[in-house]
Amino acid sequence: MTDSALGRAAIDDVLRSRAADRDRISAALLDLDCHDGHRLLAGASLTGETWRRWDETQQRVALLWRLFGEYQRVLDEAVAVRARRRPDLALLTRLLTGDAVEMPGGEIPLAERTLLGPPVERVTLREAVDRMSDAFERAAAVVAAADAAWTALLVPLEDAERAWRDAARLARALDGARRPELDRLGRELDALGRVVRSDPLSLVADGRADTERLDALSAELTRLCRELDGAVRLRDAYDERTRALAAAIGAVAAAEDAARRAHAAVRVKIDAPDAGDLPPSAPALRDRLAALDRLRAERRWTEAAARADDLDRAACAARDRADAHRRVSTGLLDSRAELRGRLGAYQAKAARLGLAEDDRVTSLHTRAHDLLWTAPCNLREATAAVAEYQRTIQAAEHETGSRR
Repeated sequence: MTDSALGRAAIDDVLRSRAADRDRISAALLDLDCHDGHRLLAGASLTGETWRRWDETQQRVALLWRLFGEYQRVLDEAVAVRARRRPDLALLTRLLTGDAVEMPGGEIPLAERTLLGPPVERVTLREAVDRMSDAFERAAAVVAAADAAWTALLVPLEDAERAWRDAARLARALDGARRPELDRLGRELDALGRVVRSDPLSLVADGRADTERLDALSAELTRLCRELDGAVRLRDAYDERTRALAAAIGAVAAAEDAARRAHAAVRVKIDAPDAGDLPPSAPALRDRLAALDRLRAERRWTEAAARADDLDRAACAARDRADAHRRVSTGLLDSRAELRGRLGAYQAKAARLGLAEDDRVTSLHTRAHDLLWTAPCNLREATAAVAEYQRTIQAAEHETGSRR
């Protein structure tokens, strides 16, 4: 209680300030009640950590509303006193600045009770605002944390559940047989879904929802869906798919034949380190294609689809190897052709410079020409010979330009 009464102007200032606090608190409490997280918590069947924290929050919010009611009662009384023709300034001072707000009690432990009842705590309006602010922040933190957890978890959970349903539909469409892997993933997903929906705060660590288990389940289900979908598509278009694979293997055989022919031709014309013959891949690929028919007869569609995909990749890789082998061979011939063209171009330049009768120039040209037109051609020596001939012509050209 204050020692002296406030003046009318000071009282009006305090009244306006406390009324503004009341309006802000009222709006905040209504926002909390309307928050999506609050509604989700209020309507969900909660368990575990989320239930414990929500139970504490509900009690805290209930006490907050009761304290707000006491705050409003004192403020209404002060407004009524101030409205009198001759307001009691001392009473107004006690209401506005003294311990006029009675703190609402919850369940009082037996050890704290007395024969006359529980102790009564009184605080000022300003202190009541501080108490309400603290309670509100703690309640809002729980609501926001639950809302953030659900936001982070429910979408991937629903995606995983949708993937499981898709996988189950594909499995039924394929053969209707029970699949242990799909059953296991379904049980894990059901268990995790119950936790997500009833106790999301148990999955929060360091302020963020942990989606690792959901992500792992989604990845497995996505893989399983892809496998089952591939199996269904192979079953429905088996003949078309195997014809395409046979055509791809035929292309491999043709590419390997072309590579071997190019290699044989180069060995006659070019003296270069032998990269070795290209081992044939097409026969083994045809055996793998034939094995698909056995899997088809046994209706092992998932395994057949995986092997068909592997065979497709193997055929592509074999064709790439054959093409690369052929390019190496033809590249040696291309290098010889490029050296021959360069030698001819510099011979023409030598003639323009008047070097056609120069013994050194003629000797260098003859050596390079003999190397390039001898079979098999030693490309290493031919390259060096053409380079030396080129440098000699360039040096002579530079000297002629300097004299001018």
